[in-house]
Amino acid sequence: MLSFMLTVIRLLKSILRSWSDPLFRASLALVSLSVLSGTLFYHKVEGWSWLDSAYFTIATISTVGYGDLAPATNAGKLFTIIFIVVGVGLFVALVSRLAAALIKDE
Repeated sequence: MLSFMLTVIRLLKSILRSWSDPLFRASLALVSLSVLSGTLFYHKVEGWSWLDSAYFTIATISTVGYGDLAPATNAGKLFTIIFIVVGVGLFVALVSRLAAALIKDE
């Protein structure tokens, strides 16, 4: 448990350190906007609950993709194709900025 807490503290420090980086803030804003738009889309088009929509959105852009949810409509499938390409790129950009701050910490 101590190891986990130290890791969380280190992550929070890297987020605070990254906040002065305009690329980090832009990446965070774009990822947040993507998560919001994906959640809204899946809630409205697929008829999923807010929680299921947010869960699928996060699982998709983080490339986890459990497969327990899948779009059923053609519009949902087309949106997901585009969302994967854009969302994964944005997520990787955000994680790379955090990783750079973690490495600086060492």
